[in-house]
Amino acid sequence: MSITDTVTTAARNAWALSFGAGIEPVDPAPSTVLWDEPHRLLRRYDTEFQSAASDSAVLLVPPLAAPATCFDLRRDQSLARYLVETGRAPYLIDYGDISFADRRMGFEDWIIDILPEAILRVSADRGGAPVDLIGWSVGGMFSLLTAAANPELPIRSVTGVGPPLDYDKMLGIPQLRAVAGLTGGWGATAVVRAAGGIPAPLTKLAYRLAAYDRELARPRFIAGNIANTETLAKMESIDRFQAAMPGYPGRFYNQLWGRMMLANDIGNGRLELRDRIVELADVRVPVLLIGGKSDVITPHAAVEAGLRTLTGSPSVTYELVPGSHLGILTGPQARETTWAHLDKFLAERD
Repeated sequence: MSITDTVTTAARNAWALSFGAGIEPVDPAPSTVLWDEPHRLLRRYDTEFQSAASDSAVLLVPPLAAPATCFDLRRDQSLARYLVETGRAPYLIDYGDISFADRRMGFEDWIIDILPEAILRVSADRGGAPVDLIGWSVGGMFSLLTAAANPELPIRSVTGVGPPLDYDKMLGIPQLRAVAGLTGGWGATAVVRAAGGIPAPLTKLAYRLAAYDRELARPRFIAGNIANTETLAKMESIDRFQAAMPGYPGRFYNQLWGRMMLANDIGNGRLELRDRIVELADVRVPVLLIGGKSDVITPHAAVEAGLRTLTGSPSVTYELVPGSHLGILTGPQARETTWAHLDKFLAERD
């Protein structure tokens, strides 16, 4: 660009970020709502492909405390659009906002109720076809536990992108356990119980703290890229994602704290619930696990642990790719790494 064009673009971008509506408008992938009830809104992404690459369906499973838009941040950062482009039939389950009224919801609600019903509805919408689950972060853990707890479901495969499968490998957990040892874990559970969960502002703050280097470098990053509209649009999509983060229900977070962080159930290949124990060894379908080299939220060693615990699966494939926790799902290298591994994995199931 000429100097004049550069200055004009920089001025336009500065105005858009400071006083305007943003660098680019929100443009979600076209979809149709198939089912809309609290914490279980089901979307089918629209596609012009009448002859799909496979008769199977793909259900995208988000984690809690993160908006379902993680699979469709913007046009060039959208796993949902990529699946449509490659001839797949993607669906999305969206849990919506979490409030004090949802404080009694726990792991059981997702792995015994919400996800099984979504899987059955997706399969029925595709004429009884099997379903490939793709879960990001805790959504990957949800997907594996759902497959383990419900062997009768029409699940063809499970892909976990950055799922925490061993809390002994998670940063800061030994320190948290040491503090909990002084109080028996009572302090954290009492506060969460009184609040009815972890409110959305705290989840947003925690995510920003985990990426503190990005937050500190933000002013300089904007200044250095003020004339680069595409780069600022990508930054804006992540800012929008962070701003929409919901909270955790109280019961779920106390289970996460007690059964995962303190007892490391998942690292031992299981989840102990009130009336049953779910074993990861009961996953009987092929599994793909994706770990991120620079993921500080779920270090890749915590993902790789699935190779040890998913003993009942006919095949467990682990891939290590560049990127942060969100980056491995939808970052600039995801198309050539995570998405390519996923495409190969699904094609092998076909």
